[in-house]
Amino acid sequence: MSNPAQYLGTGKRKTSVARVILRPGDGKTWVNGKSLDEYFPRLLHRVSVLSPLKTTELTGQYDLRVRVHGGGPSGQAGAVRHGIARALVEINPEFRVLLKRQGFLTRDAREVERKKAGLHKARKAPQFSKR
Repeated sequence: MSNPAQYLGTGKRKTSVARVILRPGDGKTWVNGKSLDEYFPRLLHRVSVLSPLKTTELTGQYDLRVRVHGGGPSGQAGAVRHGIARALVEINPEFRVLLKRQGFLTRDAREVERKKAGLHKARKAPQFSKR
């Protein structure tokens, strides 16, 4: 590999898994072969993805290469954010406290609850009739 300085992070959220590679550069982003703006058209998701870099004040100093699969846009954005945060801790372990305080290193453990027999959804029950 031509560039030895690269930092890896794996992020997860819901059913999404993101493999993140950070390399020193000028802030180019690449998510599944597309730019960040193309892959995450919603501003909310883009802000969420880049928030760990903003917190550590490293915006524009690292090129971002991400492979993400599974789930929907929000889950994927959360997974990428988690992966970036983990990669940043590899770059500088002192970032750990800062990122942990913001909650970027915590794996959001909320998953979809399974559907139960006799119910419409996980908790939605059929209408109750007394008579």
